[in-house]
Amino acid sequence: MIVTLPARSGIELSVTTPPSKSYTHRALIAAALAQGRSTIVRPLMADDTKLTIASLMKLGVAIHADQHNIMLEGCDGSFPNTPGTVLDLDNSGTSLRLLASAALLATYPVTLTGSARMQERPLGPLAHTLNDLGGMVIFTKKEGYPPVTIGGRLLGGTATIDGSQSSQFASSVMMAAPYSKGPVDLTVTGTPASQSYLDITAGVMTDFGAVIRREGYRRFLVSNCNHYTGRTFVVEGDYSSASYFFALAAICGGKVTVAGLAPDSVQGDRLFLDALQRMGCEVTYAHDGVTVENQGPLTGITINMSSAPDTVQTLCMVAAVARTPTIITGIGHLKFKESDRIAVTADRLRMLGGIVTAERDRIVIQPATLHGGRIDPVNDHRTAMSFAVLGLGIGGITITGAECVNKSFPGFWEILSKVME
Repeated sequence: MIVTLPARSGIELSVTTPPSKSYTHRALIAAALAQGRSTIVRPLMADDTKLTIASLMKLGVAIHADQHNIMLEGCDGSFPNTPGTVLDLDNSGTSLRLLASAALLATYPVTLTGSARMQERPLGPLAHTLNDLGGMVIFTKKEGYPPVTIGGRLLGGTATIDGSQSSQFASSVMMAAPYSKGPVDLTVTGTPASQSYLDITAGVMTDFGAVIRREGYRRFLVSNCNHYTGRTFVVEGDYSSASYFFALAAICGGKVTVAGLAPDSVQGDRLFLDALQRMGCEVTYAHDGVTVENQGPLTGITINMSSAPDTVQTLCMVAAVARTPTIITGIGHLKFKESDRIAVTADRLRMLGGIVTAERDRIVIQPATLHGGRIDPVNDHRTAMSFAVLGLGIGGITITGAECVNKSFPGFWEILSKVME
């Protein structure tokens, strides 16, 4: 699928954001492990979450899903899978990482694999911790990377995990921990990447009945005496998906309102709105949504986005049309996403005339006169959506492989077509 974006200005748009991918993944796994029946209301039904659903079904969980609800019959902490279970997670890093620890609760060993890019995404820190807690983790192709076969049992105890590459490693251990033989005392070392996602994990676990004590983002103590209980769980709206429409108002000028966002959400990608406000946009919060309005030039900022990784590329697009430089730091872990997002973003902006310096943990974007061009997002949904927004600001950008947005936001192009008309 190829999409060419025309230049637009004076945007007036009201949309409802899709449900959160992060909450949907975690609610699915908690519900699958719970005792009793759960209903997940307003889940995100996208490629990634469908992979999690399919994998849980392969592990023996009874699931019925439609576009509005997912009904699960929990397995009470023990997946009744069959010998030789293989879970192909394609390029869904969240699915693979969160399910890796849960695989220790399966009757038979589980092999997790994925796409060529997935086999380049590190899993070593998580494997090390799972082995310390009683697992038997074997990498079948390249040490530290999928494919990986996971067996053994989650015995519990004290362990450490390196959180500098991804907070999903710690989230994975935490989600399985209520079903360990003993309590789990997990210390996160390094500078935790995307630490706000640990708040999401702890929140979902608590909602399903787990008991967690924590010391900030450094130590998590999970009881093995309080298991998950089936419940109805309503998935909140996704701030990262909403960011593309907020960026439209910033880049094109105009006013965009996004409904379905919890004003008290712990999602780290809310930081994107603070960034827009600092750059010159007006941001208004209401009970069930947020409005962003911009009628003038944008000013560059310096900001640490370590807790808002999924909106970094969107912010880069806004920065590219600002009148002063922008420095974004705390982004080293983006190298391990669906693509090396730092390198890809810098390269594609330069193709459009941007002046960009990319380093290991930061990116600097200077004011420049941009022009259109052809953008290959290398099958990365967030790259495609970010450059689509920029395309509506400057015109003449063509996105190839545009269907990759289905990974997290199947309705993206349909909504954007309202602006393109």
